[in-house]
Amino acid sequence: MPVDQPANKYPVQVGFSASTRKFPHAVDRNRVKRLTRECWRLQKQELYDALSGQSKQLALFFIYTDKKIAPYATLHHKISVILKKLEKEVVAQ
Repeated sequence: MPVDQPANKYPVQVGFSASTRKFPHAVDRNRVKRLTRECWRLQKQELYDALSGQSKQLALFFIYTDKKIAPYATLHHKISVILKKLEKEVVAQ
């Protein structure tokens, strides 16, 4: 979701979620969120660079919907696909 007025110095605000219904144990929910946050941390710079020339800010929220915990490599790839789509959207605006 684009935000017109930057609320802080960071160009993107991000949230992560995993369903209690699909992961009844907090350990599993925390692992999923930890893995997705790490994937985001390692790849966020490309999106930051695309937003650097603009005075816009994005608010993102990742919701993990699978019933099993995916391997790190799969999550890393999926986050990169999402970020590439977002970069195209940002550049097109």
